[in-house]
Amino acid sequence: MPLPPVIAIDGPTASGKGTVAAAIAQKLGFHYLDSGALYRLVALASKNQCIDIGNSAQLAVLAEKLPISFENGHIFLGEENVTEAIRTEEIGLRASTLAAYVDVRLALTGLQRSFLKPPGLVADGRDMASVIFPGAILKVFLTATAQARAERRYKQLIAKGIPAKLEDLLRDLQERDARDSNRGAAPLLVADGAKVLETSDLSIDQVVAVVLDWYQSVIAQH
Repeated sequence: MPLPPVIAIDGPTASGKGTVAAAIAQKLGFHYLDSGALYRLVALASKNQCIDIGNSAQLAVLAEKLPISFENGHIFLGEENVTEAIRTEEIGLRASTLAAYVDVRLALTGLQRSFLKPPGLVADGRDMASVIFPGAILKVFLTATAQARAERRYKQLIAKGIPAKLEDLLRDLQERDARDSNRGAAPLLVADGAKVLETSDLSIDQVVAVVLDWYQSVIAQH
């Protein structure tokens, strides 16, 4: 029996991949995997448990046993709703650091693949098309200039009432890009066969429309 279809969407921080992936999953009635949330959950849990960010072995053990659940758009760590708590810049930077560890990535691989269920899955992250779902029916790499992405993140934070400085966000984002692209384990890259979409001057609706068109074309060819 063939596996359900996967749309794998990768890209750097604030490229819009999460918003786009969630919208496409909703339109197609597919399941949705926000892989970045898993690393942020490990980051939050390790901070709460005072685990040193340099202790990759202990972080991997933690990652394997995390009580994670996703319910109606909310993310839970055990009984606690941490949907907003994992989205802070501090947790994002911590997640980017621990995501470079091979043993942490391996600890989360099985969990990520467990999200693939009928009728299909839209997965977003840094290595969805290259490592986790290399057999994806459609591979997409969203990108945008660092300035455009920093401005998006700035607007998101301000809209939530979180104080932010654009120049600080731009610097952090560039540092995170360098770390994600240069790490030894599953670096951020354009996977073989992936379609690249530059989103700096596109709205979310426009990006969603392009990706859905690509998906329909792929389905028509099968």
